[in-house]
Amino acid sequence: METLEAIAGRRSVRKFTDRPVAEEMVGAVLAAAVLAPSGKNRQPWRFVVVAGDEKRRQMIRVMREGIADTKARGMETGSAIMTARIMQHAPVTIFIFNPEGLHPWALHSVGQTFLEMVDTQSIGAAIQNMLLAAQDVGLGTLWMCDVWSAYQQLSAWLGESGQLVAAVALGYPDERPAAPLRRPLSEVVRWF
Repeated sequence: METLEAIAGRRSVRKFTDRPVAEEMVGAVLAAAVLAPSGKNRQPWRFVVVAGDEKRRQMIRVMREGIADTKARGMETGSAIMTARIMQHAPVTIFIFNPEGLHPWALHSVGQTFLEMVDTQSIGAAIQNMLLAAQDVGLGTLWMCDVWSAYQQLSAWLGESGQLVAAVALGYPDERPAAPLRRPLSEVVRWF
């Protein structure tokens, strides 16, 4: 598949079949992720793969407990309930951490804030590589950022102390979403 074709054809998939994803395919997607560019070649990413029925059940329990805790503290949870439903049915969920990143509630120096901005951009490039690699091999994906609703619970369950940045649901798509509307270049580009 050509690069521009993969970019144009990629969709956010929210429904997956029950068909398991071979470990080799997940490995290929992750191999593409680590080829992403990163500021100062820091490669600020760590990936935790959750697969299998029992681990998925545990993940959803932890996610729902975290969402309930966040709500109990009077905080909005966005679309986290929908995310939990999608994760429940996706054969694979990949959590992405910045091992050097500070937790959002931690005091950040200006220098640390700038460093994390660079790291987050690098992680975004790695995630985009994952999405495009998955598209290339016929898998569907959903990039999920509202895992923050269960940030502490998921981090503890996964045994990670770094900054939880996002998760990606991965599997064989059970839907073919239409292309979303995009703003025209004339609205988002200014030549100077």
